[in-house]
Amino acid sequence: MKWSTTPTLIFSPRSERTNTGMTKFQNMSTSLLVLAGISVTGLIFLGYNSISFGYKEIRLCPNLTQEHQENSNLQSPQGLTQEHQENPNLQSPQGLSYNQPSVVGLDGKVIAVTPWLAPIVWEGTFDSVLIDSIYKQQNITIATTVFALGKYTQFLKVFLESAELNYFVGFRVHYYLFTDHPEQVPTVKLGHGRQLTVLKVASSNRWQEITLRRMEKLEKLIESRLVNEADYVFSLDVDTKFYGPWGAESLGRLIGVIHPGYYQTARQHFPYERRPQSQAYIPVAEGDYYYGGAVIGGSVKDVHKVAKTCREQLDIDAANSIEAAWQEESHLNKYFLYNKPSKVLSPEYLWQDFKPHTNEVKIIRFSQVIKNYAAVRPNP
Repeated sequence: MKWSTTPTLIFSPRSERTNTGMTKFQNMSTSLLVLAGISVTGLIFLGYNSISFGYKEIRLCPNLTQEHQENSNLQSPQGLTQEHQENPNLQSPQGLSYNQPSVVGLDGKVIAVTPWLAPIVWEGTFDSVLIDSIYKQQNITIATTVFALGKYTQFLKVFLESAELNYFVGFRVHYYLFTDHPEQVPTVKLGHGRQLTVLKVASSNRWQEITLRRMEKLEKLIESRLVNEADYVFSLDVDTKFYGPWGAESLGRLIGVIHPGYYQTARQHFPYERRPQSQAYIPVAEGDYYYGGAVIGGSVKDVHKVAKTCREQLDIDAANSIEAAWQEESHLNKYFLYNKPSKVLSPEYLWQDFKPHTNEVKIIRFSQVIKNYAAVRPNP
């Protein structure tokens, strides 16, 4: 750009004093033009760089912007916390070949993580004071379903009394008891924030049928009530007793418990359903752990998915006149094989009273009591 006057006329004080008024006017006009030119140039420069910076930001962070927009549109269902939305799917393809995971190492020490990086909860792997305190701040409710049909009502008193001493102490717990004999439900003093709801169901002449229908009852209860009344849900066998503390360390999106009878067994010897005709079928070369059906837990949403899937598979088997080897436990193991639990409870959380203590199990928290099956079951 060429200017109509020389720079000395603009910036030299001496020149301003010797020039006439006309010259002063010209100098003033020239100064204004210079300032205007500088301003325009500056605006162009800033505008260019702003566009450049904006362009770079858009190019560098498209996924972040899109992810933010998608997340802002997500609505968390009632009863689900942020933890439940993490790792929403740990699905494994069928037929995948990999080594069987171990629960106890060659050195005799327990293994505290699965191959898919889910924790295996053992004594010594967590601080109960810390983790309970964290979860108590969330003001959560743990729904707990129990089935006591026929003569199994005789186990209710021990179950409830021991639960009140050990199970989520200090938390809000709501027991949902399914029974065909409401009049036989014992009176047990419950702690603050804890309640018991009795739900009457029809009797059955086959214990297998009682077991088979548990998933259906759990599915419908979640849909009708728990989706609005609870954050987590556990379904527990009634013929059990709590011997030690069971707290927030057991909470997670999807929880499975390792069966105490098979935690050091080769998977080809697991009592999986081996008939291909069944929906619960698992090939001999596949399997992680054998999970016990006496404990099912997790977020309301994820337990509902487990119950619904197993119920649908049970219905298909029934339509084909097939009953899996261990009823709903067989279907549960099929589900957990291809939909990995986000947390696995060690056999501390499901022991059997007739089993001797072992070196790796330092504490027994929950155990199936000794009983005479012929005396309590309606059929062999």
